[in-house]
Amino acid sequence: MFDNLDHVNEPITEGESFRDRMATVDEKGKRKWVYAYKPPKGKFYNIRTWLSFLYFIVFFGMPFVYVNDRPFFLINLPHSKFILFGKVFWPQDFFILGLTMVTFVFFIILFTAAFGRLFCGWACPQTNFMEMMFRKVEFFILGDAAAQRQLSAAAWTSKKIFKVGLKHLVFYILSFIIANFFLAYIISIKELEKIITEPVSQHLAGLTSIMIFSAVFYAVFAFFREQACIVVCPYGRLQSVLLDRNSMIVAYDYKRGEPRSHLKKGIDENAGDCIDCHQCVKVCPTGIDIRNGLQMECVGCTACIDACDNVMEKIKKPKGLIRYASENSIANGEKLHYTTRMKLYTLLCFIALTLLSVLLLTRKDVDATIMRTPGQLFQERGKDSISNLYNIKVANKTMKAVPLTIKLEDGNGTIETIGKPFIEVEKEGQGSGSFFVILPKNRIQNRKTIIKLGFYQDDKKISESKTNFLGPITESE
Repeated sequence: MFDNLDHVNEPITEGESFRDRMATVDEKGKRKWVYAYKPPKGKFYNIRTWLSFLYFIVFFGMPFVYVNDRPFFLINLPHSKFILFGKVFWPQDFFILGLTMVTFVFFIILFTAAFGRLFCGWACPQTNFMEMMFRKVEFFILGDAAAQRQLSAAAWTSKKIFKVGLKHLVFYILSFIIANFFLAYIISIKELEKIITEPVSQHLAGLTSIMIFSAVFYAVFAFFREQACIVVCPYGRLQSVLLDRNSMIVAYDYKRGEPRSHLKKGIDENAGDCIDCHQCVKVCPTGIDIRNGLQMECVGCTACIDACDNVMEKIKKPKGLIRYASENSIANGEKLHYTTRMKLYTLLCFIALTLLSVLLLTRKDVDATIMRTPGQLFQERGKDSISNLYNIKVANKTMKAVPLTIKLEDGNGTIETIGKPFIEVEKEGQGSGSFFVILPKNRIQNRKTIIKLGFYQDDKKISESKTNFLGPITESE
């Protein structure tokens, strides 16, 4: 048995176990730097490359997409304003965002139970930026893993200083660009343009944010690297409780591969297909040996699959020694199948999606909240009328100002607005006001009377609300 091998690929001594420690940590608890070799050109690597291009286009292009003069996607935490698919969500809509997060969690559970860490290897921003951008820059400037290892061990010469300095300079420039676009998802690309073009003194907070984000991204991609997936990312930790023996994972077919052989010693008829070439270990960005079985560090990037397939092709063996499979499919020859647990998760996702769709379709562009003024009961208006005082808060989610008029929708009575005859609400803003509802005494039959209020923009009804009207205790009560 071989341990999770480091960059020199030394076999472990007898009695040691790869589960005693992570692949990137030695016996003394110190970090071992992973010098991953260039992934070989293969089916999965080619697909991941094209998908990474699409990912970068979406990441760097989406801030420029506007719908109805709004960003297509914005998470403005400082102003508690969220825009998803061109629709704005305010704090009053947080229950919708909460349901969206619950739905997302269900999908994570279902997706991981069925497909393992497919997201990590194919769609995760950390993996895409690290493997498809920063790692390629590193290969271009410093060379492959062997060259990087030699350069690391070499003395500090002008050549080494130039290469290492150039790498870190390019890394920081890329991090700075990513930080700007990351900030654009928080404040919008138009606000980012102001930070760039207007005097620095007017945007000290924005400039500070850019520098902090740049430093964080630079530290992650230049130094922290695979540790973000192994140590920090909670999704990797959840993998152990979300996966079962039927989940699709990147797996080594030990029944076909063992016992291992070496081509240099000749072909053993009783040996397995694995020739112990360590190519799967050399290309792994987290430094593990996939032949030791599923490990927390595996991000499902498929680099080991392409490396192994290339070796099998050269020695004229069938591909798929390392492949997407489930533990049961390798141990028992079972095919991947849709389990009861997956069906239950699918049902929960469907229910959550249905509720979310209904809430989004019935969501109002102008949302009004009516509250009776605290500490006020009712007021007598002459001998035949009773009034109640109400407060109103209005959230306008549209791109134009709304002059809101309140009308009593059912029965006799009048509305008396304090101040202006209407409530002016700025675009994408909030407004408030107070008003009296006046009802004739002959309409009040109980202590509490339910009344319906309509909210109008000019003559167009845009919303309505029900509330209680308090009156004196009647003889019937």
